[in-house]
Amino acid sequence: MDVSVLKALGSEKRLAVLEWLRDPAAHFAPQRDGDLVEDGVCSVLIAEKLGVSQPTASVHLRLLTGAGLLRAKKIKQWTFYQRDEQRIAEVKRMFDEGW
Repeated sequence: MDVSVLKALGSEKRLAVLEWLRDPAAHFAPQRDGDLVEDGVCSVLIAEKLGVSQPTASVHLRLLTGAGLLRAKKIKQWTFYQRDEQRIAEVKRMFDEGW
């Protein structure tokens, strides 16, 4: 297993982000730009929900994206994040198989 996955999953805040993005409409208010489900959730909203600064949220989101667990999409000057369900399923299989 890629060490970046273990590092990405090694934080309660990052695990919370993954959980919230499982059902973004239930956890985030509608956005001005970008659809919560189709485009993902703006990093600003994720930072607010985490209760951290935007630079701190960016570190968490970069780790999750680097591990392939999230996909990033730029719309205007904002970055939106959504789960990569295929990669998450692959990681779950690796854990189930004892990697």
